[in-house]
Amino acid sequence: MTDTAAGIDDRALRAVVFDFDGLMVDTESTALRSWQRLYQSFGEDLPLEKWVELIGTWDALWDPRAELEQRLGRPLDWTAIEPERMAVEHGLADEQPLLPGVETLIEEALGVGLRLAVASSSSHSWVAHHLERLGIAQLFAVLATRHDVTRTKPDPALYSLALARLGVRPSQAFALEDSVHGVASAKHAGLAVVAVPGPIMREADFSAADLRVDSLAHVTLAGLASSLGFQPPTQPSRPTDLPME
Repeated sequence: MTDTAAGIDDRALRAVVFDFDGLMVDTESTALRSWQRLYQSFGEDLPLEKWVELIGTWDALWDPRAELEQRLGRPLDWTAIEPERMAVEHGLADEQPLLPGVETLIEEALGVGLRLAVASSSSHSWVAHHLERLGIAQLFAVLATRHDVTRTKPDPALYSLALARLGVRPSQAFALEDSVHGVASAKHAGLAVVAVPGPIMREADFSAADLRVDSLAHVTLAGLASSLGFQPPTQPSRPTDLPME
């Protein structure tokens, strides 16, 4: 292959890597609401400016449990509290649909033969549950989640793993992210990134992203690919019943 041909091939889009929480389903807001309810039950307000440090990662330094205990001046029995809080969070999350534009973008990508992956700092069971609940689990060839790596976002490990499992180079895919940690992770892995901030992250600095859009409902796959410098994705259609890895 000549250098010119290799350069052209490098801009051929082969895959799209999706974040999950906040990008596909608004589980970021439901997690926040569950913690806000807990704080309020103790007569406290949860500091939103601290909460955003948690979005998109499992390795944040700030701990809402330690914060609440510090405010109250005493330790709490988290073995009793946490199951109840998690039940609230899970109940709220199970009511959430796919965010606008996600399903259409998935269909467009599969229609031109792209492979799809999820790279999430959440657990495999959490992501798999919601993909199954929403009837789209079989559409993703790869799931890379926090138990597959030693460090979550903003470390690039999750995206590097997703690319390796997809069998594509960073130059042949782009990532969709709703968090600053996620954008940093994807960029460090060599991917182009589209930032799609959720309601909690609207004021965050997404200048590191290659492109920022308000909603996936306002874009097309072809438009995103063009804006990111990829060749038009026009491969033949391929089956959508891909195995999850």
